[in-house]
Amino acid sequence: RVFFKKKINIFILVVLAIIIGFAYLYPPLIEYDKFANLLDASAKHLHPLPAMQKMGYNIHWILGAGAAGQSTFDAIWVGSRISISLALICAAINMTVGVIAGALWGFSRKVEIFMMELFNIVYNVPYLLVCAVLVMLFTPSFWVMVFAFTITQWLSIAYFIRTQVIIIRDREYNLASKCLGTSTVKIAIKNILPFMTSVIVTLLATEIPYYISMEVFLSYVGLGLSDMSLGRLIYESESAMVTPGWGFEFWSPVAVASIIAVVLYVAGQNLGDASDPRTHM
Repeated sequence: RVFFKKKINIFILVVLAIIIGFAYLYPPLIEYDKFANLLDASAKHLHPLPAMQKMGYNIHWILGAGAAGQSTFDAIWVGSRISISLALICAAINMTVGVIAGALWGFSRKVEIFMMELFNIVYNVPYLLVCAVLVMLFTPSFWVMVFAFTITQWLSIAYFIRTQVIIIRDREYNLASKCLGTSTVKIAIKNILPFMTSVIVTLLATEIPYYISMEVFLSYVGLGLSDMSLGRLIYESESAMVTPGWGFEFWSPVAVASIIAVVLYVAGQNLGDASDPRTHM
């Protein structure tokens, strides 16, 4: 109820629904073929109006045509589905493992010793370097990217949750529960994590856009997916950025990727604020 009291949140949810709808419902309804107009030189690098004049006045050409004569609009949503799916899967894995490990880390002395040593060793290795090396060692496929984004990133989430758990682990009700024989796992899951809902939701709000940005960045430097993701689309249209008259095909996917990241972040932040009882004034 607190979340829906603000009209801006309703607007954000509508935009998010449109994005998710186009990303997951639109591609199955079309037959996207990147090279369908490859042999037609006059269909390449077109602005929206010339593209619609040549190809027809329909939704496919409202963002013009790319280097192979393909629909930029169709390519963006095919790529968005891959990028958003990658971000959601990585965020789900890292948040699940990180929250559970962080809760146990902050509550158990034995886990604290092991996890702190692991954190000191692994976390000081640059995360971007780890991702780049893994992508270069294996074929840059969807699941390789998932593996690269999750192999160490959960540690930073676990450390953050551990810090939050330490703040509330020695409160009276937890001490009483421990004296009554409740296991550490049950105390962490039942007594601590429910009080951290707003913290977890806020953290999730930063995680999903982060993986979209990472995928776009790695693709932009040539280390991203071989599939037509948003990052791959931006990478392939890089030359159009500096070519007079072709910039539209570069800035279109950049704008959509930015909108997706911002909408996901703002929606998560506002939901995190709404889930915090201290804001219910």
